[in-house]
Amino acid sequence: MSEQVAPPPSATPEQPHPAPQAPSAEQVPPAGQVPPPAEPETKKSGGKKALGIIGAIVVFVVIAGLKFGLASVIRNVFDKDATAEAKVGDCIAELPKVLGTEEEEVDDAKIVDCTSTEAVYNVVGRVDGQTEAQAQAGTACEPFFKEGQDGYLFYSIEPGKTGYLLCLTDKA
Repeated sequence: MSEQVAPPPSATPEQPHPAPQAPSAEQVPPAGQVPPPAEPETKKSGGKKALGIIGAIVVFVVIAGLKFGLASVIRNVFDKDATAEAKVGDCIAELPKVLGTEEEEVDDAKIVDCTSTEAVYNVVGRVDGQTEAQAQAGTACEPFFKEGQDGYLFYSIEPGKTGYLLCLTDKA
């Protein structure tokens, strides 16, 4: 008797079974090696993209602010009155000189250390609760000025409200 090898019987005699496919070289690693893990697709989430964009905008604003003086504008918004805490004995940086009844609005008045080269005026008096008319009259500072001494007034008063008046003399 002779031995024969035949394909397995198909479900229907008209359709032969498909031949099994051998694995490709990409699918089967060489003997003794483990295949590298599949690399996950790296997609940035929407939140990370937004943070990246916001970070870039913040860096741009900071650089532009430093270049164009935006820092002083921001400082003025958050610290509207740098002399609000001035008291007798403090020193004030240079202010514009005005004569007689002239007035000039000042945005950059500030308290400085009296040993600083920026210090130009000494605060010799402070009067709180002044109206704009009282501050303009200047009589509240008369007791603080010595005879023959040049005196200057600096006040911060919102229209229709009360505020403070600083009595200043030239720093000796």
